Amino acid sequence: MEPITMNIPVLALRGLTVFPHMNLTFDVERRVSIAALERAMEADQDIFLVTQREAGVDVPGEGDLYEVGTVSHIRQILRLSPHAVRCVVEGRQRARLRRLWQAEPYLQANVELIEESAAAVRRGPRMEALLRQACSLFGEYAGLVNSLPEEVIAQVMDCQDPGYLADFIAQNINLRYTDKQEILEELVPHVRLRKLNGFLARECDVLGFEHEMEGKVRDQLIRTQRDQILRTQIRVLQNELGEDEEDDEIEVYRQRILELQLEEDTEKHLLKEVGKLAKQPYSSAEAAVIRNYLDVCLEMPWNVTTRERVSVDAARKVLEKDHYGLEKVKERILETIAVRQMNPEGKGQILCLVGPPGVGKTSIAISVAKALNRKLARISLGGVRDEADIRGHRKTYIGSMPGRVIEAISRSGSMNPLLLLDEIDKLGSDYRGDPAAALLEVLDSEQNHAFRDHFLEIPVDLRKVMFITTANTTDTIPRPLLDRMEVIQLSSYTDEEKVQIARRHLLPKQLLEHGLKKSALRIDDDVIRAIIRDYTRESGVRKLERRLAAICRKADMRLLQGDIKRIAVTEKELPKLLDCQPYPPALHTEREEIGVVNGLAWTENGGEILEVEVLACDGTGKLELTGNLGDVMKESAQAALSCLRSRAAVLGIEPSFWKEKDIHVHFPEGAVPKDGPSAGIAVATAMLSALTDRKVKAGIAMTGEVTLRGRVLAIGGLKEKTMAALRNGIGTVLIPRDNERDLEEIDQTVRAALRFIPVSTVDEVFAAALCPAKVTVREEEPLPPLAPLVREQAGEAVLPQ
Repeated sequence: MEPITMNIPVLALRGLTVFPHMNLTFDVERRVSIAALERAMEADQDIFLVTQREAGVDVPGEGDLYEVGTVSHIRQILRLSPHAVRCVVEGRQRARLRRLWQAEPYLQANVELIEESAAAVRRGPRMEALLRQACSLFGEYAGLVNSLPEEVIAQVMDCQDPGYLADFIAQNINLRYTDKQEILEELVPHVRLRKLNGFLARECDVLGFEHEMEGKVRDQLIRTQRDQILRTQIRVLQNELGEDEEDDEIEVYRQRILELQLEEDTEKHLLKEVGKLAKQPYSSAEAAVIRNYLDVCLEMPWNVTTRERVSVDAARKVLEKDHYGLEKVKERILETIAVRQMNPEGKGQILCLVGPPGVGKTSIAISVAKALNRKLARISLGGVRDEADIRGHRKTYIGSMPGRVIEAISRSGSMNPLLLLDEIDKLGSDYRGDPAAALLEVLDSEQNHAFRDHFLEIPVDLRKVMFITTANTTDTIPRPLLDRMEVIQLSSYTDEEKVQIARRHLLPKQLLEHGLKKSALRIDDDVIRAIIRDYTRESGVRKLERRLAAICRKADMRLLQGDIKRIAVTEKELPKLLDCQPYPPALHTEREEIGVVNGLAWTENGGEILEVEVLACDGTGKLELTGNLGDVMKESAQAALSCLRSRAAVLGIEPSFWKEKDIHVHFPEGAVPKDGPSAGIAVATAMLSALTDRKVKAGIAMTGEVTLRGRVLAIGGLKEKTMAALRNGIGTVLIPRDNERDLEEIDQTVRAALRFIPVSTVDEVFAAALCPAKVTVREEEPLPPLAPLVREQAGEAVLPQ
């Protein structure tokens, strides 16, 4: 049988579906839809009604319409306004859209009429079960809705045609238009009815839940109204007795708790505390404890969060403006922000900034808070010994208070602040508990979603809080706590970086604080370099800032006492402005001496030159070690001696020196504790020089651990050590061959100024460090005048000739 096709105006419906043999009334406002209605009225009043796939499309095309719709007859049109029409239609027959061949001035398409399947004409047990199920579900739905007309219910109960019944119920109940379209597209009547039964069952479940929730809300309102009536009566009675102040306080607490809209358990707990307060005499001690507890809980910013600005570009601008250098640290922080930008709901990382004092750990955390538009709260952990400082005290104790974490959140006024945990490596512990153990839950994104402070006794979600910790070293941080943090190392500043920091940040800040205009005080870069070299010895820039502040104070005095209006500081004037040099150049860097070697050491303040002096004299083979040495350094000296004994014949040492010579190893500045194995090759070289009377070359320094078999092992802190070598006029540095890869981390200025000799055995060390010829010990000549050790030209350090 040939399919029946026809060209017919099309009206696209938004959120509506028309079924055959059903009447529907709807309003039309789109120009093309009104034109389609008018065109249909001019012809045989038939129009093709089809539903849009997306209701938001204003000008639908063929792809925006479902394929199956209904050819309908227009029963009535009522014009509501020039741009709105109310239409009453009667569905006639299903049809399939073949081609939409006209879009203006109205939609017109070629459609194919669909004949419904007659496969379900015969009645059987299955069909009867479907019909009964449909009637039962519809009856249940009608009982839940209570808004269906009686004639609709009666017609459903009397209907025995499964296809018509499915269409009729779908047209008269509240279904999603996508579900109605699915029923419209199903041509087999019993399958259509089965689908409708599934939709009806789902709607009945949803309506049941809605009624259940409405019942709970209604019961809650009834209880609330009852409570309000009773409270009003009590208030009137208390007012007559003059006891209304306490009741007002209780009501205020209740109202504030309800306004916060907290979680059910939290709200119930706080209301229970309010109930306890209501039963206490106003002036009792217990009432004071409960009031303090409620005040602390209600001061928490439970539902307050700041809008986070997660932008890598914005953060980069802030970090570049506030800090010079630290490129790898900035890049690592920007990577963390980029992850948050790509996945805002992801778990935050806990960053630990580790570095020597004064390198900008705290200021970087402040810049991150500024870049992310988060509130900043700083918690100083230095010297904290009580676990209650982190978790709080029980509220039953006198003078109890919440822990520092909860207090910082309350102080910040936001539930998503940036908490800076400063000096986390300075935590202590005693009989009152270990605060580091209390931090394990705080700094764990897997556990801190329900952090319970001992004072609050209610869970607080810390997942939105961003934690940044700072430390000078990771050695004193407990391993479980360190495992929860991602360590970012901040190394020392190079001298050139310090110059730029002083020029861009420190000097303008000090000029402003001392009331000086920029033109009133001039300090050139060469003068700043001299201050860094001769008056500061640090990894950061705090001492440098204090030196600049001292110069500004002297400038204030000169400007007030004299007629001068402008001061230019020169390098010659520095001793007058800053007194004598606290760190004069080391003499031994330009002289060849016996038994004196320049070692390199790392301290919390950066790199240092570590002298090693060895004296060999007749004796009984004793090894004396002085200079406030740690166990590791003492063992390193003993290993160096054993290494020389095993190579005595090759090195030209008397084979019995170990029992005929007393060897005294001394590290100057004996008040300063020293430890570590990295002075091993320096001790071995100094011992060999003292035993063979061979001088150590001038302008050379070394660092490396020595083994009994003469191997040179890798060390740490190479960047700081090489900067100390350059600062003290060293031209050649011996480093372990395994540390060659670390040269990439060293500043380019330092790499260009120093000559690095990688060594893997002590033989290579001795060949590079010792002068070849023996010398006879004679009376020392008077020293010539001390020449400047380092002359900086165009950013390069040049040793004097």
